[in-house]
Amino acid sequence: MKASRWLRTVLAVTLTVSVTGCGLNVNAALPYQVRPGSIRPVPSLEGLTVTVGSKDFTENIILGYLAELALSAAGVKVVDLTNISGSNSARQALLNGQIDLMWEYTGTGWISYQGNTQPIPDERQQYDAVKAADERRFGITWLDYSPVNDTYAFGTTEAYARAHGLRSDSDLTAFLKQHPDQAVFCVETEFASRQDGMPGVQKAYGFPVTTLKTFGTGAIYSAIANGTCNFGEIFTTDGRIAGLHLRVLQDDKKFFPQYNAAVTMKKSYLAEHPALAGVLDPVAKALDNEQMIELCKQVDVDGRDAGQVAHDWMAAKGFIT
Repeated sequence: MKASRWLRTVLAVTLTVSVTGCGLNVNAALPYQVRPGSIRPVPSLEGLTVTVGSKDFTENIILGYLAELALSAAGVKVVDLTNISGSNSARQALLNGQIDLMWEYTGTGWISYQGNTQPIPDERQQYDAVKAADERRFGITWLDYSPVNDTYAFGTTEAYARAHGLRSDSDLTAFLKQHPDQAVFCVETEFASRQDGMPGVQKAYGFPVTTLKTFGTGAIYSAIANGTCNFGEIFTTDGRIAGLHLRVLQDDKKFFPQYNAAVTMKKSYLAEHPALAGVLDPVAKALDNEQMIELCKQVDVDGRDAGQVAHDWMAAKGFIT
């Protein structure tokens, strides 16, 4: 999922330059006049230039813009390098110093970057483990994690969930054991065979699967909504959850990996500018999955610009004016 660049230009001119060696494009101007709210100017950060990166999907782009707006309110000069194609490219840009910070996910760090195969079920323990490992191996540190947890889940329609009293995967299991004809699932091809996907979660909960249909990620949401399948694999902060009136079933046994969002940067960079944590941590703590679903919906369903959505949320929360 890709979001458009900032559409409005109020006080700034966009400058595009090439970043040597990566082919990344820098949008070097923020088209909003950001005034302090609860985030006040920080003398130690005044005049500091920080390059903010993000991956190329809606949620991560929004998070990147939230960081940029917070830093701007604190007196930082921001360079926008959001919308980098792919996790590996974004991570490499951070390691190479082409960006100074980006939002990452604990499960991604633990599995994709650290090479572990077994996730840690507890959010705090997963965060602590990946933070320690990333500092030790790569010199990357993590600010405290947000309640935003963009992980796998099963979804169904709100109407179907209400009709059958479904709120969790344990509810789903009990229902399908009594009504196996209703066990129609839509999943991605990869999810159908991964041990941290369908085989593993089915073993963990013990529910039957009568019919398993495979789709691309985006098609699953509409397949649930139109009744092609009763249940489907979804991501817990996707804006289409709200747009299509879906319900996220709680993974009450905590089978799926934890993917809490947190700001990452080089440990040495944070040591040089420790005040960055005080600016960004309150923004992370103010977010949760319900709010992130709504923000992503505004972009992916309503067609709003990601930067404007981020700006409006920051202003509504009083972080900026």
